[in-house]
Amino acid sequence: MLPRDTTAAAHDVQLRWLRQLTPAARVELAVEMSEDTRTVARAGILARHPEYSAADLAFALLRLIVGDDLFRRAWPHAPLLSP
Repeated sequence: MLPRDTTAAAHDVQLRWLRQLTPAARVELAVEMSEDTRTVARAGILARHPEYSAADLAFALLRLIVGDDLFRRAWPHAPLLSP
């Protein structure tokens, strides 16, 4: 599927580059992208809720990542803070 913000030629170049990566490099890229996503999510949460403590931020991020049902089962006594 072609991304809407990318030309077909640029998409082909990206796919060729990704296919040349070793499995370890693909894992490293995935980890970096996950960390970047969490960083952006944290910044968004703090922009909406500047009053959150570090613990509040962690709980709000976890709730966003795992969803309400799993969050409540894993941390039954944690506050349900809005991400």
